[in-house]
Amino acid sequence: MANMSDFEHGIVVAMTGASGAAYGLRMIERLGKADIRQHVLISDAARVVLKQELDVILPESPEQMGAFLAEYLDVGTEDLRGYALDDWFSPAASGSAGIRHMVIAPCSMGTLARIATGASDNLIERAADVMIKEGGRLILMPRETPLSSIHLEHMLKLARMGVHIIPAMPGFYHRPESIAELVDFMVDRLMSHLGIKNEGGKRWGG
Repeated sequence: MANMSDFEHGIVVAMTGASGAAYGLRMIERLGKADIRQHVLISDAARVVLKQELDVILPESPEQMGAFLAEYLDVGTEDLRGYALDDWFSPAASGSAGIRHMVIAPCSMGTLARIATGASDNLIERAADVMIKEGGRLILMPRETPLSSIHLEHMLKLARMGVHIIPAMPGFYHRPESIAELVDFMVDRLMSHLGIKNEGGKRWGG
């Protein structure tokens, strides 16, 4: 289990254009409740998915986006900051900032492919590149079906680099009765792989 000091520089949380926007919002909420500082990056495609799936329309301004999410999710505004995807002065853009944890949930296959090839064309991809080169913990939650050989090859390549690949594949052994429970099942897995204490997580045999 990680010490909270491991997160003294915060964590990068990104959302891209795959289906499953609820995973990303719930992750931001859970980290906010744990008082962990977040550097939030949301792609244009993720904004479209948020509106389509959850009727959430984010402000264009990164500062307003952070404030909106804090109010929407009822978490502290001081620990949640949004950034534009071309903000190369963001702490997420450099290993010298000391951030060593990043989650992309959901992660589109396009984003996954660009990370696997080191494209770094926007701040999400650059932040992921920083995690890999600095030996940090990068967690990707891809959502696509069926998976092509291209998708599988990129995931295998990243897994061999030490990237945690946690597909949005909720279990059913805890007999979920709502979509929220399915979302929480997967977010529990993300929290576990970050090393954050998670008392309510559903575990096999628990």
